[in-house]
Amino acid sequence: MEIFLPIAHMDVNIALIASYGALVGFLSGLVGVGGGFLITPLLIFTGVPPIVAVSSGAAQIAGTASGASYLQWRHGNIDFKMALLLAIGSWAGGACGVLAARLLVREGHFGNVVMFLYVVLLGIIGAGMLIESLRAVVRRAAPAAAAARSATAPGSPPRTERLRWQTDFPVSGVRLPAAAPLALGGAAGILTSLMGVGGGFIMVPTMLYLLRMPTRIVVGTSTFQLLFTTAAVSVMQAGINHSVDPLLAGILILGSVFGTRLGAWLGARLPGEKLRLILALVVVAVAVKMTLALVIAPSEPYEMSIEVH
Repeated sequence: MEIFLPIAHMDVNIALIASYGALVGFLSGLVGVGGGFLITPLLIFTGVPPIVAVSSGAAQIAGTASGASYLQWRHGNIDFKMALLLAIGSWAGGACGVLAARLLVREGHFGNVVMFLYVVLLGIIGAGMLIESLRAVVRRAAPAAAAARSATAPGSPPRTERLRWQTDFPVSGVRLPAAAPLALGGAAGILTSLMGVGGGFIMVPTMLYLLRMPTRIVVGTSTFQLLFTTAAVSVMQAGINHSVDPLLAGILILGSVFGTRLGAWLGARLPGEKLRLILALVVVAVAVKMTLALVIAPSEPYEMSIEVH
């Protein structure tokens, strides 16, 4: 069954879009990322204009993150003090990103910029996470390497411990400058505006490997922060760029409801090393797909003219 999207100005298959939402919801519940790094490329490949895919994807992530955050809160996996600082930083970054998106759309470069950012960021982060995750799995399987594992695993002292203005985060069991989560949130806000992501694929590895937070606290806190970041960016995109398609976002949210519960259930039963390995494999796969999309010329251009007032 097909339905017409008023903002994207095109017909889409409802079942296909709902399946995208279900996949994103599953990843959100499983590893604490909003899934925007998947939903934006999938929508673009389906023919949705990049600016609409980015903006509507952010709105969908807000709906997905609300349900996933409740489940993570019930499991006691959220560091609210950390999440507040992340959210404050993300609001400032999101405002800058929305204004930048407006300028890029006017110049006709938004689609190419989005694709390039996906290739670079996902390629670097995915490769690094994959290497570390494979090493962690090997160390876990080898009892002789237990000492080395404890020295490098999330939960050990963060690498920011020598900086000034340290703040305690008891839930996460770390001590670090308040500027660190503010800056991390700012980066997530910019990425949400330009790529339709909640910044989870940047935030999760940073919190794991730089801030040294426990894996399950990272998943819960990242998911909770996604709710506030993507909601704020969606409102700004709708008000400034008029690019949020409510019907498209609604179908995606309905599909994500089913995937979120399954992802949270499975995530609570898998070791942290395996969760990170799953995320790494997904990130690398998307990076490869986006690279092929840039190298191989499409039969029809992805960019579609949308007037920005």
